[in-house]
Amino acid sequence: MFSLVGMNALVTGASGGIGSAIARALAAQGARLALSGSNGGKLRAFREELNGQSAQHEHDGHVEITCNLSDTTQVEELVPAAVDTLGRIDILVNNAGITRDNLAMRMKDDEWDDVIRVNLEAAFRLMRASVRPMMKARFGRIVNITSVVGTTGNPGQMNYTAAKAGLVGMSKSLAQEVASRNITVNCVAPGFIRSAMTEALDDKQKGAITSRIPMARMGEGEDIGAAVAYLASREASYVTGQVLHVNGGMAMLG
Repeated sequence: MFSLVGMNALVTGASGGIGSAIARALAAQGARLALSGSNGGKLRAFREELNGQSAQHEHDGHVEITCNLSDTTQVEELVPAAVDTLGRIDILVNNAGITRDNLAMRMKDDEWDDVIRVNLEAAFRLMRASVRPMMKARFGRIVNITSVVGTTGNPGQMNYTAAKAGLVGMSKSLAQEVASRNITVNCVAPGFIRSAMTEALDDKQKGAITSRIPMARMGEGEDIGAAVAYLASREASYVTGQVLHVNGGMAMLG
């Protein structure tokens, strides 16, 4: 169940914490990956690691495509490059994102612009580019990684929460446009997920976070990877325009 054998996936932000967990989950289910990120060295090492674990032959193994999502030209070239390399894209995972936190009255224009450009505009461009070949194939899975704070709000993150909430709205609109072609568009909204950033927190800070979570712990990247693998699967063919919240009960949203 949930096998992705024979399917190709493009994952952005693939060498990061959640991104690498998503990539591992998709690869474990048999998908061939185009791993994208801005750090070429990290990306290459991760691709080599995944290929080393894969039963696939080298000529049809996973590939990496370096892309700076703040550069519109590079963004526009990413999907064609992935299609050219893999032959087609069945799954697009918009995972990459940045933060430029600040209180509203102190937020600089470039802090707003940078986050919107990478987290929202780049996702729009990649969805727009992916839908065309998916429409021809009459199959596609688009999964956008949003955040619980896109629904609840979060002080100091007007730019980030606006982008994540916007991603949900875009996903629902596109889902309605392409549903008749067997293309689904969904979101996974992580809560607090254990990462290098959260590991740098002291015990008091970690305690303050976990006290807000009924499961009394942070999630793992694998929790997000499993959710994405399900939504990317053929079995999820009747699920579209939805937001799957993975947050340990921190926000119980309908």
